[in-house]
Amino acid sequence: MSPMSSPLAGLRVLDLSRLLPGPYATLVLADLGATVDKVEDPDVGDATRHMPPQRDGEGALFYGLHRNKRSLALNLKTPEGRDALLRLVAQYDVLVESFRPGVMDKLGVGEAVLRAKNPRLIYCAISGYGQTGPDRLKAGHDLNYAARAGLLGYGGEPDGAPAFPGVQVADIGGGSLFALVGILAALHERERTGVGRFVDVSMTDGALAFLHLHLAARLFTGAEGTPLTRGREALNGGYPSYGLYRTADNRWLAVGALEPKFFGALAAKLGRPELLDDAYVPGEPGERVKAELKRIFESQPLAHWRELLAGADLCVEPVAEGDEVLSDAQLRARGLFVETEDAQRGIRVTHLLTPLRMGEVPLRPPPALGQHSRAILEAAGFTAEEIARLGV
Repeated sequence: MSPMSSPLAGLRVLDLSRLLPGPYATLVLADLGATVDKVEDPDVGDATRHMPPQRDGEGALFYGLHRNKRSLALNLKTPEGRDALLRLVAQYDVLVESFRPGVMDKLGVGEAVLRAKNPRLIYCAISGYGQTGPDRLKAGHDLNYAARAGLLGYGGEPDGAPAFPGVQVADIGGGSLFALVGILAALHERERTGVGRFVDVSMTDGALAFLHLHLAARLFTGAEGTPLTRGREALNGGYPSYGLYRTADNRWLAVGALEPKFFGALAAKLGRPELLDDAYVPGEPGERVKAELKRIFESQPLAHWRELLAGADLCVEPVAEGDEVLSDAQLRARGLFVETEDAQRGIRVTHLLTPLRMGEVPLRPPPALGQHSRAILEAAGFTAEEIARLGV
């Protein structure tokens, strides 16, 4: 399949973002065929280039986030670097950055300045708390944003500690994915208006979206309702039919048999059909069912439950641990893991593809720092002397 058949072929993205939220968003755009040029500090590049784990001295996190992109080394703190960006921006459709609010303005390349150079530009800013509000300049990371948004407080055992999410829900779910929605919506609007838009993405706002179902219901019930409660509601551990159960060999089963037809079938498989009677009764009756399920599942190892429940449509799955996900037959069939040869580095690697694939996905290896600087600048009309003054 030719590159021009990719959904975003012809779209040009200038990526000033760092670490995870912005780079994952632009990875999805690159996998869909966009030309993504990553602007990096010429001295150190993106921090993920140097973070562990590493392979042959190269950061694995950087490798996983930056395939199909080009690298432009540009020092935006110098007048020459700033002026170069102002010239370059006219060539692009989208700019993504993840600095704290106001940093781009201090560098002299804020949204208003860039918009004057390119009125069609979609400018997407990803930050922890957004561009407005009293905490807009506050430092934070994924765990902080998930805490502020109420996600941590909603998960975990009743009266116990909040559940540690283990993955970057606010970074990717709240930041990357909402940035993608905003960028694509703005591009659609630009088709009508011919004018770009500023997209303000707050990772805390985005994390709050994961509570939408529960918090919206709470707001609707008003004073008559009860506050969101950790571990006591239908979808956070309150129902026996929707929870995690340990097995005899210290593995876990995820029971998501929320509807009575599924839980009834599960109870019958376990030889305890009467458990359905109180499975949805709050308080002591439901707790007794949960305790009995706990006892039953802890009586046998995971292999026993796999065999007993195999082929049954019950909404029960083993909790994958460690590298087990890499050999999952369903994920393999979906083509999410693709092995290729990286001729540039002389190594063989397996790529984890982004979930949305519309046609053949290019798999060009991540760039070395500044690898494409000269080609990008020459294509934008910079002379050899100007490129030399930029130090690339």
